[in-house]
This record gives sequence, C-alpha cells and structure tokens, in this order.
Amino acid sequence: MATGRGAARRAGKAIAALALAAGCWAAAPRADEAGNPLIPGYFADPSIVRHAGEWFVFATIDPWGGDTLGLWRSRDLRHWTFSTPNWPTKAAATSPTSGKSKVWAPSVVRGRDGRYWMYVSVGNEIWVGTAPHPAGPWRDANGGKPLVPADYRPGLHMIDAEAFVDDDGQAYLYWGSGLNWVNGHCFVVRLRPDMVTFDGEPRDVTPAHYFEAPFMLKRNGRYFLTYSWGNTTTDTYQVRYAVGDSPLGPFTEPEDAPILSTDRARGVISPGHHAVFRAGEQDLILYHRQALPFVAGGPVRRQIAVDRLEVDGDRLARVVPTRAGPPIAGAAPRRAPGRRASLRASAAEPGHDAAAAGDDDYATTWRAPAGAWLQADLGAVAAVGESLILPATPATPLRFTMSTSQDGRRWRQVAAPHAATGSPIRLRAPGAARYVRLDFPEGADVVEWRFAR
Repeated sequence: MATGRGAARRAGKAIAALALAAGCWAAAPRADEAGNPLIPGYFADPSIVRHAGEWFVFATIDPWGGDTLGLWRSRDLRHWTFSTPNWPTKAAATSPTSGKSKVWAPSVVRGRDGRYWMYVSVGNEIWVGTAPHPAGPWRDANGGKPLVPADYRPGLHMIDAEAFVDDDGQAYLYWGSGLNWVNGHCFVVRLRPDMVTFDGEPRDVTPAHYFEAPFMLKRNGRYFLTYSWGNTTTDTYQVRYAVGDSPLGPFTEPEDAPILSTDRARGVISPGHHAVFRAGEQDLILYHRQALPFVAGGPVRRQIAVDRLEVDGDRLARVVPTRAGPPIAGAAPRRAPGRRASLRASAAEPGHDAAAAGDDDYATTWRAPAGAWLQADLGAVAAVGESLILPATPATPLRFTMSTSQDGRRWRQVAAPHAATGSPIRLRAPGAARYVRLDFPEGADVVEWRFAR
C-alpha cells in the first residue's frame, strides 16, 4: 500500500474530494489514525460476539440486504476475513407470510446451553437459528417457520430482533419497526430455556422516539433499552435510549436528546442500528453510518464503525463519533503496513480517485465504470509477490484480469480473466515487474489494494 509523502499527498487529495462531495469533513487523519470504518466494505446492522479469542461480526450486506448475511472474523480487530454463513438464506428462510425483503439485521448471542443463537430478519419476519460455533454450521431452530411472522401485528414491521441474556441466564427477545419511517413499535418477550418458545405474551414497551433496532444493555442493575429513530436513507437516523428497572419495562427516556447522531463536521451521516460490547473494562458501540460522499436518495451504502460508550449511573453519555476509532483492549494498534506503491487508474467516479485504494482508509474507495483499470507502480523492478484486494462488495463476484510490466509499455498477462468473491482476495504475480495492472471489464469498487512487503 502507498506510504511516504507522495502517498500522503494523494490520500489528502482523495479525502479533499470526499469533503467537497459530502459538503463537510474534518481534517484528514494520518493513515495510521483512520481506524473508522472498522471493517472494509458496505455493511450495516452489526452484531458482534467473541469466541476463543476471535471476534465475529455478523452484518447486513448493503444495499438493503442480500441472499445471505455477511460474516467478518478477526483476532485483532484490525485485519478481517469475510465469508457468508450457511444459514439463513433467502431461499431457505421463507414461508407463506414472507415478503420480498432480503436477509438483514442479525442478532447473535450465546445461550446458557453454550450454543449460539441467531435472530434474523428475512422477508420482513423473524427467524431463529442455532450453531455450536459462531462460524457455524448454522441450522434453522424452529421447524422451518418464522418465529415472528410478518402478519403478527398488521401495519408494523416484524423485523430487527435483538436477543438479550440477563445475568441469571434468562433470555429476552426485542423487536419491531414501523412503516414508511414512522410509527415504530418495540415488543419484548421472555424466552424459555430452548431459546425459541415464548414464555408469556409479548409486551409493547415502545418508548418515546423509538423507530427500530432495539438493543438491551444492563449496567449497575439498570436496564438501558437503546434504539434507532429517524430515517437511515437521509441524515436523520440516530441512536437514543430509555431506562427501566426490568428487562420487560416500562422504559422512560431521561431526556429528549440522541446519544449518537449526524455530525457532518466529522463526516458522520445517519449513525444507528448498533450493538454494544465490552473489551477490557470499556463499553464500545458498534454501529453503521453512511458511506461518503453521501447523496440523499442515492444508493444505500453504509459502513461499520466503533466508538466509546460511557455509562454514568442511569445515564448514557453522548457518543463522540471519531475517524481514528478508540483504543480497544486486545486490538492491534494499527493495521500492518504494506509495500510502497503508487496507484493510478484509467477512470474514477467523483470522490473515488485511484489513491483511495492505497490510503489505508476504509472510508474511501476507488470506484470506476466498466472497462476501467487500476495500476500500481512499485517504484523499481523487483519480485512482485502477493497482493490483497479488499472489495467494497465482497459478496458480489469481482471480475478482473492481472498483467505486469517492467517498463509500463509492454505488458504480460499473468492471470486469466476470472471472478472472485470474499475479502481479502489474494493475488500472486509471478516474476519481476515494476508495474501491476488490474483490468475490470464490469467496473469495480475497491477499498484497498495492498502489496505484501
């Protein structure tokens, strides 16, 4: 990846272009400070668990979900590997009441039985699955039918389920949204030990300013129901909270103010649909926010970020969204540096110059139309070795051809046209060269192209 003063100037230009397109942006961070977004690519609605020293983040694949979920794995919260869980799929999780919506908004928790349980929205209804390990294999846990069908409460969305396991091992399930970005309702029910059967009738515990995406947090004997309000497709999406003495409510907002909302000065648009987790003694909030440059009414491209969450008695302090990201216990201080390379391209969309694919910043991407190429100059003829492509949409096949050159004029194709999914995509160019070029017949959106040292 690019380093040095020349690369810094190129990265600065890329971020300046984003600033112009987005309307406002804080001072560009150094490459080793760009910790947010935490994960490369367009994803939303994250859920996070830790197992055997490894972090697992389950998320919606943007735009608006896919036929599967996205699953990211990391041992240091800096280097991530993408895959898709075997369950749910749009085809497998369907019923007579299912709508056309795809797979989104997973909640994954560990039950008192030691197994992992997933509550997920498919077709505007809630399904439940289980697995012995976060990576699976997952299976349906409710006999091939939804846990909460789409018609459970007509006029409302039966989506965004979130499980909460209390200190005594008792599990609860929260869910609910509205229609047309208004009239959200939140339901809660106690779960029996099988993690599937409702223990009693669900309650409507909707607090003020609730729209969707509930997440329960317990601290110091108090229950904090956190949730999203507003519209994720505009700049109004935000995180709020209400407090209660029981996981079943009632819940009351302590003040009419969000704890996390749009902050254009920091390049943060419509943050929300979050999860809270602990690392060491620190509470952290994992959430999505709009990718930049943000265009209201444009494609929904969201990115996952993490910041500090402070609990003060029965209040949650306002979250300060950052570009650097917080220090996290057990996390690597920064991503491993790569080999120096300068990038240029045959074409790029506004705000998505070639330098964005070499700036070690997951907020920026090189995006270009069909037929474009991206070229790396390694500075001198040497063994090329391995490089990594981090695509912005790793669940979608990326089609490309790779060529090398010693002088930039005569080229040798070293990889036949092919398609790859996942992240990172590992490439190996045999022989010695100064230049490496990737040709994309269908266009591309690339977060990073890194060369191993």
